[in-house]
Amino acid sequence: MNIKVVAGDITELGVDAIIVNLFEGVKSPGGATGAVDKALDGAISQLINKGEIKGKLNEITQIHTLGKISPGTVVVAGLGKQGNFDLNKVRGITAAACRTLRKSEARRIATILHGAGAGSISPENSAQAIAEGAFLGLYSFRQHITKTSDYGEIDELSIVERDESKIPALKASVTKGRIMSESAILARDMVNQPANFMTPTHMAEKAKEVAETWGLGFEVLEKEGMAKLGMGALLGVAQGSSQPPKFIILSYRGDESSDKTIGLVGKGITFDSGGISIKPSEKMDEMKGDMGGGASVIAAMRALGEMKPKVNVTGLIPATENLPSGNALKPGDILKALNGKTIEVANTDAEGRLILADALSYANRIKLSPVVDIATLTGACVVALGDVCSGVFSNDQDVSARVLRAGDEAGERMWQMPMYEEYDDLDKSEIADIKNTGDKSRSGGAIAAAKLLAEFAGDTPWVHLDIAGTFLSNKEQGYLPKGATGIPVRTLVNFVLSAATES
Repeated sequence: MNIKVVAGDITELGVDAIIVNLFEGVKSPGGATGAVDKALDGAISQLINKGEIKGKLNEITQIHTLGKISPGTVVVAGLGKQGNFDLNKVRGITAAACRTLRKSEARRIATILHGAGAGSISPENSAQAIAEGAFLGLYSFRQHITKTSDYGEIDELSIVERDESKIPALKASVTKGRIMSESAILARDMVNQPANFMTPTHMAEKAKEVAETWGLGFEVLEKEGMAKLGMGALLGVAQGSSQPPKFIILSYRGDESSDKTIGLVGKGITFDSGGISIKPSEKMDEMKGDMGGGASVIAAMRALGEMKPKVNVTGLIPATENLPSGNALKPGDILKALNGKTIEVANTDAEGRLILADALSYANRIKLSPVVDIATLTGACVVALGDVCSGVFSNDQDVSARVLRAGDEAGERMWQMPMYEEYDDLDKSEIADIKNTGDKSRSGGAIAAAKLLAEFAGDTPWVHLDIAGTFLSNKEQGYLPKGATGIPVRTLVNFVLSAATES
C-alpha cells in the first residue's frame, strides 16, 4: 500500500472511499466532517439524530454517497470521548476503518487528519499515527496459506490537508510511520513463522539480509567461537538441539565522532519445549515465538538503518532451540557464563535468562551502554500484568524513564516493576554463584528472572523488558492482529531516536 499526502477538498478526490470522524456526543459535525455532511445534504447529521452514529470509539459507519460527491463511500469513524483521545486511538480507528473498507473492496481511499488540534496532537503526529494504524492494522500473515484471500488489498491511502504549507512536514511524518510499521511487521513475520522455518540459522540469515539491505555491520559467532569466548550458559541450553546455535551481532554506526554505543539484546529461543523440564502440551505451539525479543532487535536495527540517526547501536541476539534429548541440559547442572559466574540450573525451562546472561556479559565486554534487553521471559510477568503491559525492570531510573516515555509515544504500554535488594535472595544457590529460578513458592518470578539478569548487566545502565504477555495477541484489537504484535519494536526505535536527539 502506498500512503501519500495531498492538498485539496476530500469530497472532490477521485477515490473509492473517504474517512471522516466524529467525537462521542457531538450532535452537529464541524470541520471536514461537517463539509462532507453538507455535501451529502445532511446525511451524517440525520444519522446522528437517529442515534445510528454515536461517535463511540472505533464505531464504523458506512454511508453510500449515491453520486452526490466523487467518492462512492463515506466512512464515519467514532473517536470516542474527546477528553480521552490520544495517538493510540488514531492508530486504532484508522486500522478499523481501513479493514472495513478492504472488505468492501475499496482500492483507493482517503482520510482527514484525525484528532489534529485535539489536545496535544499535532498534524504531524496524527499523520504518523494514521500511517502506522493503516500498515499495522491491515497486516496478515498468509505465507503458508494456499487459498486466495476473500478480498483484495487497499492500494493507496491519501491523507488530505487543505494547507499546502504543511505538506512537506506531513510527508516526513508519514515516512517515519511507514518505517516504524514495516519494521514492526518484520518482527511479526519472524514470530509468526513456524519453528521449522525460523531456526537459529534462518534467524541469522534474516539478520544478514537486513544488514545487507540497510548497510549494517553483521557478524555471527558459531559454536566454536562461543566456546572460545566461554559462553557456557548459551551453549548449555543449545546442547539439547541438533540445530546449531548462533550469536548474531548487528551494528549501526551513525556517529563516527562518538565511541558511545547503545546495546539492544534480544532473546532468540526459536523454539522452547522447556527442555528436560518440559512444558505442558497446551499452547506449546506458541513457543515458536520465544524469539520475539531477538526479532524485535533485528527489526529495530532495520529501522535505524533506514532512518540513519546520529547515534551508534549494536544489536546482540543469542539464538538457539531449547529441546530435550540425550545431550540436553539437566536440572541440577551447573554452567559457567562468559563473565565467569556459575549458574545452578534448577529448571531447564528458565533458559532465556541463561542465554541472556552470556549476551549481557558480552555487551559489557564490548562496552555497550546503556543496554536494553528484550525477552519473552516469564509466565510470572503475564500473571502480574496480563497482556496489556510489558514489564520494565532496571538498575538505572533515568534510562528506565526514557524507555517508558518511548513506549508511551509508541502506544506500547509498559509498567515498571520493583528491583529492591530484598528480592536478591530469590536466586540464591547453595552450590553455585546463582540459581536460574526463584524459590519454591513461585512468588516474584518475573523479578527473580530480572534479578539474575542484573548480575550480568553489572554496573552498566540497563533495562530489561519482559514481553511475555504482549508479544502475542489472542484476538484482533485495534491495530494489533491476532498473533504476533511486533511489540516493542517502535518503542526501541523511539528510545534510540531520543538518545540521538539528546547527544
